[in-house]
Amino acid sequence: MSIKINIKINNTLNMKTWLDKWEPEDEAYWSSKGSKIAWKTLTITTLTLILSFASWFMMSVIAVKLPGLGFNFSKDQLFWLTAIPGLAAGFLRIIHTFILPIFGTRHVVSFATAIKLIPVIGIGFAVMNLNTPFWVFAVLAVTTGFGGGDFSSYMPSTSLFFPKRLKGTALGIQAGIGNFGVSVAQFITPLIISVGIYGAASTFTSIDPKETISVFQNSSLEKQKEVFAALDPEVQTKILSNVKKNVIDSVSAAVQSENKVILFSSLPIKTKAKAIANANPKLAEKILNAISPENAAVKNKEIYLQSAAFWYIPFLVLLSIISWFYLRSIPMKASIKEQLDIFSNKHTWYCTITYVMTFGTFAGLSAAFPLMIKFLYGDFPNAPDPLVYAFYGPLIGSSSRIIFGFVADKVGGAVLTTITGLGILAGAVILVTEGLVAPTSMDQFPLFVTVILGMFFFTGIGNAGTFRQYPIIFSHNPRQAAGVIGWTAAIAAFGPFIFSKLIGNNISANGTVNQFFIGVAVFALAATAVNWWFYNRKGCEKPS
Repeated sequence: MSIKINIKINNTLNMKTWLDKWEPEDEAYWSSKGSKIAWKTLTITTLTLILSFASWFMMSVIAVKLPGLGFNFSKDQLFWLTAIPGLAAGFLRIIHTFILPIFGTRHVVSFATAIKLIPVIGIGFAVMNLNTPFWVFAVLAVTTGFGGGDFSSYMPSTSLFFPKRLKGTALGIQAGIGNFGVSVAQFITPLIISVGIYGAASTFTSIDPKETISVFQNSSLEKQKEVFAALDPEVQTKILSNVKKNVIDSVSAAVQSENKVILFSSLPIKTKAKAIANANPKLAEKILNAISPENAAVKNKEIYLQSAAFWYIPFLVLLSIISWFYLRSIPMKASIKEQLDIFSNKHTWYCTITYVMTFGTFAGLSAAFPLMIKFLYGDFPNAPDPLVYAFYGPLIGSSSRIIFGFVADKVGGAVLTTITGLGILAGAVILVTEGLVAPTSMDQFPLFVTVILGMFFFTGIGNAGTFRQYPIIFSHNPRQAAGVIGWTAAIAAFGPFIFSKLIGNNISANGTVNQFFIGVAVFALAATAVNWWFYNRKGCEKPS
């Protein structure tokens, strides 16, 4: 018995990385051998891809909690932390676009899964130390890009493993279920941070805007002035920066003074309360407790934010091992130079435009949605918790990608991409015209969430449609088709960076996101026109 076990172990350890042959279009080969290998590969790589997306987007949910722990990062810095993973993933996807034919599925997936231990361990320890500087978080945000980068190896691999008639289904299943990783990160985080996996709990502070107003209504002006005067001048400046410039100028003219203490004490009660509520929660706690020690505005609870990173560790280790022992690679080798031929084909660039519209919007909204809720609607009384709503968007987008992967195999992908463009266009127009990204009250929040979730739904349709299109458009060369899938995914991965930075800049500049979504509408219209002209209209160049 021991001899048989040893032989089996040795055979497993010494198994070849590359398959001897791969002919998925041969029905006899597919039925006898190919189907089993392809579906096993899809299962393993899809499970690892869930962790890829989850670890890629974990900074978008962790960043929301950092101020409440006491990290004194600015609004712009927090948006940078959600933007950097997209920037890193975009560049890493370019690398992944070309390494699959060189190293093969087995090596790439095993290594890509194991390397994600770097960000999850690093971020776990970083959030446990309030002295961790911003640059360390920025570097760790770069490493979360490992999870976003490997998509450009996964999808080309899956495209190669399946026959043409099943490519849309297989790619839809993998990308759709893999995209669930975004929802996993945003859904698990609020639950797991109450569980101590390793390390001590931290006190998380939040400020209730409505109760903050009560504090100022029920305290004397002298006490408010005394507490504000005791603050450092730099802190006073930061608090006053939360007040609109026209309000400060008006008050300054009325009191004929630019003294910060006089300006603050002369502000309307609601304006003062809002300025304090928008400050770092730990600073706001200090000020409110000094004004009214028994106030109800300050809310404290113990959380284990490090658990939001550490929980990935055992799953990453397990799937790295499974990937190494059970995956094989398709014998389709090509040098980087040979793979560059995709860039001489104009359709590579047209496909890039359409995938930036579909997946770029999905990934961008996924990264920016929590902070949009926080900074657009967080100042109102009864403000929503961003993480209560954030995971619904990626969940809806991922689900529609899976469902419409089957539909794309039946009706083609081009018509779905056109529908997506129109849906994104309509969503952007509604957000701007109804004032949903320049809100004046919480009454607008339900429609804001509804429109954003609708846009997520359409991105899922488009993601399924585009990945059905590309293998058809490049059906003359499966290796090129795989390369185009990897390349388009690489460029679209910049979505989180583009959305987070531009939305953050808009909010910092004027408190709204109108200009950004006007840009989204214009781009969606242009990308839809490209798709319709080349791939969707009657008599088009590449029906798909």
